[in-house]
Amino acid sequence: MLQRKPFSGSARKLVLGIDIGTTYAGMSYCLLEPNKVPEISPVTRFPAQDHVGGDSKVPSVVYYDRSGMVRACGAEALQESVVEQAVEERWEKAEWFKLHLRPSTGVSILPLSLPPLPRNKSALEVFADFLHYLFHCARSYITDSYPNGGALWIGLEGNMEFVLTHPNGWEGKQQAKMRKAAIMAGLIPDTPSGHQRIRFVTEGEASLHFCIMNGLATDPLRLGNGVVIIDAGGGTVDISAYRKLTTPKGETFEEIAPPQCLFVGSIFVSNRAGEYLRTKLRGSRYAGDVEHIRDCFDKTTKPRFRRTNEWQYIKFGRPGDNSEGLNITNGQLKLEGEIVATFFKPSLDAILYAVENLSALSPVSSVLLVGGFGASDWLYSELKSHLIFQRLDVSRPDSHVNKAVADGAVSFYLDHFVSVRVSKHTSGIEIITPYISTDTEHCARVKSALRDAAGELMLPKMFSAILHKNTRVSETREYRASYHLLRNDKSELWAVEIPIRCYQGQRQTPSWMDVESQQYRVLCTVYADTSKIAKTLQRKMGLNGAYYRLEIDVVLSFGLTELKAQIAWIENGVEKRGPAQLVYEQV
Repeated sequence: MLQRKPFSGSARKLVLGIDIGTTYAGMSYCLLEPNKVPEISPVTRFPAQDHVGGDSKVPSVVYYDRSGMVRACGAEALQESVVEQAVEERWEKAEWFKLHLRPSTGVSILPLSLPPLPRNKSALEVFADFLHYLFHCARSYITDSYPNGGALWIGLEGNMEFVLTHPNGWEGKQQAKMRKAAIMAGLIPDTPSGHQRIRFVTEGEASLHFCIMNGLATDPLRLGNGVVIIDAGGGTVDISAYRKLTTPKGETFEEIAPPQCLFVGSIFVSNRAGEYLRTKLRGSRYAGDVEHIRDCFDKTTKPRFRRTNEWQYIKFGRPGDNSEGLNITNGQLKLEGEIVATFFKPSLDAILYAVENLSALSPVSSVLLVGGFGASDWLYSELKSHLIFQRLDVSRPDSHVNKAVADGAVSFYLDHFVSVRVSKHTSGIEIITPYISTDTEHCARVKSALRDAAGELMLPKMFSAILHKNTRVSETREYRASYHLLRNDKSELWAVEIPIRCYQGQRQTPSWMDVESQQYRVLCTVYADTSKIAKTLQRKMGLNGAYYRLEIDVVLSFGLTELKAQIAWIENGVEKRGPAQLVYEQV
């Protein structure tokens, strides 16, 4: 088990880790007190929760009335009286709303249609409303759990820090949306210092922290072997791989392959069951009960499923519900285990394919399965039996797999195990390049040639890579490249804005953006005020008259888990930089 050092700060601080999953959410926290060893605790009480103190999770559900007001969240939204009122008053239900925030590119295609969002509500607004609900749940729990808890909370709230988790496939744009949601929810103010109080961690990395602090995979990590973390949740399955490093500064961990995010979580098992039931019951008197029967499968049959050679039962109706032809007896629908296995198998196959590809890239010896879907005995046993042929040992925590990510989020803040990550894409900028008449690639593009401010013939659509895919990225290292901007009017160089782009294809050295153009996308735009240096630029003469040249560097770094980009230049012999604030489209 992990042995932490006492908190060295001079004042109390509260850290709250929030994991909003597709189907369930959880929170953990740590009250940091000077000279005391930090301990991570889960929030285990939510309004209307049935199993208080059990699995530390609450449904990710929000009900809105016809005017757009929040009427019920979490476990409250599942109460029979609330559901009845929702039907009578035509409330609108928001569920699986997290998946509406997913990237449009760069991750696996979503294999089902999502439940529609309530009218006049964006995914960002629903996410913010649910964050607001969780924040108040945390406040109630903490103020009730400590002596003079109300005063404690008031004293800590203005400086509280948050760690929000997200799937492996999410990047800067999704992080920016989540930060905006935190502002809308009242967690932080919309100020630079307020923004700094929000941190992000992938669900895969949070799961690694959970495993390390609970002593899981200790032996393979100690031996320096790679370990795969499978965080199997409701919507996504996040797959990450790490190994331990020994450095002069002590032990740390590095990511050994780009993390993956698969849309094959447990909701897709239920969705396939629903499709099967819809076909099976079509034309029968039970055709209108498909959604109800699927929900019963989701709550009971799915988590209990273990063996394909046993009959499975979905209890959905009354003793008088019988149909020999449909295998319905006393309100129970009987299904062959082999059929139920087909609901799970596409998810299993996708996970196996990803793990086997990953293990082919980097040597790994162990697989750790966590997350709510990871509690499935069938999934666990099938992974174990298949991966043994890859000489991979599969294990999972005995309990509390649902709180792995929330606990791991706080551990990420406290313990900071991972210092090296692997870049998922090649990042850089679009440039123009001098036309070379002897270059066949240039000759093929001569019709697109243009003159720059100096009058030289240039070709557009060249991609200049700054950080290549699969690069081991440390938190302190910067990746930079030098460029120059030419303009005929000096005032056009008083401010600089550059889109940072990434290439998501398979080429090792992407160069021309008119090849595989769909594989390039804008990550964000970086700005800088260069008015002072621009005013000092010397006039130059080119083929088309006077022009001005500004020398800049584009600097990329990843800090913890967020991309940072800056524009740098030399002013009076000193390097100056624009702010590391990035602008994302449609946030």
